[in-house]
Amino acid sequence: MYLQSLTTAVPPHRFTQNECWDILNGSEYTRRLGNRSLALLRKVLTTDNGIACRHFATPDVERIFDQCVDQLNETFRREAPSLAVRALREALDHASLRPADLDALMICTCTGYLCPGLSSYVSESLGIRSNAFLQDMVGLGCGAAIPTLRAAGNFLAANPGARVGVVAVEICSAAFYLDDDPGVLISACLFSDGAAASIWAGRPADPSSLRIHGFDTVHIPEDRELLRFETRQGKLRNKLAKAVPLKAARAVGALFLRNGGLRIDRILAHPGGRDVLLAIQERLPGFALAESYDVLRNFGNMSSPSVLFTLREAMKNPADCEQWLVAFGAGFSCHSCRVSPPE
Repeated sequence: MYLQSLTTAVPPHRFTQNECWDILNGSEYTRRLGNRSLALLRKVLTTDNGIACRHFATPDVERIFDQCVDQLNETFRREAPSLAVRALREALDHASLRPADLDALMICTCTGYLCPGLSSYVSESLGIRSNAFLQDMVGLGCGAAIPTLRAAGNFLAANPGARVGVVAVEICSAAFYLDDDPGVLISACLFSDGAAASIWAGRPADPSSLRIHGFDTVHIPEDRELLRFETRQGKLRNKLAKAVPLKAARAVGALFLRNGGLRIDRILAHPGGRDVLLAIQERLPGFALAESYDVLRNFGNMSSPSVLFTLREAMKNPADCEQWLVAFGAGFSCHSCRVSPPE
């Protein structure tokens, strides 16, 4: 399938990592943490961990950890559709399309649950046709964007003349949790809010259209407990094991080798964290991952939208080369596809 447009959106509230530490250090909540936990937070937030700043849907970051379940759910219900609409409206404008031109809308998220899903809210806000196909993909974690693109490709294979909107949106701040577990603490230092929207068609819109193809995936359910959401007191709590960077790099390497080593020039990897990117580079030397590092530094880990931010970063400097898009997350799972230059 062929890309017609790709846009991104983040909330207006931007915080440096040092500002995040100042907020946390002065909050009532962190006084409930042990000294070792506070030392870990300070170390991650005040030294270079690959992230310069993050964006959150609420300006009152210090209140997030004291909000009840209902308040967190309301934040997601309010902010996720709003951010998704912003990104998708801009993507439609860039493609010179109207909302009514979309034949399908597919949205992935993992940081909140709505029934009906986000696609209902977004389609209503934008005025998408009532007979358009809507699909929500929930629970795939940070790697969700690529399986959602794969689903869009399947729809286009069955409906070659259609246009599909794909949105990845996360309000990670609605799923923040703090306790003395090191993985939970590091999660609070990495994640942020964002959305990416793209428009796809079965035929190129113009000679410059990128083609996406060659989808592949690997699931490692025995490693599920290393990286997943669980619930505590009704709140989402992210489990993040120390072994995740190594496991992610192994999964990326397995996909790479399974595809014959792939004749590619550039890897566009999900910027899950600095240690993750370093582990991938060690597994697959020779790839700079410059776009992934840039996204991580400027936005943090936004979960599912992040890999599309990385593709958007690469599109700023178009190159006639083969690119490989790869993302990983809860499951434990890893997903990839090829991005080829215009034919």
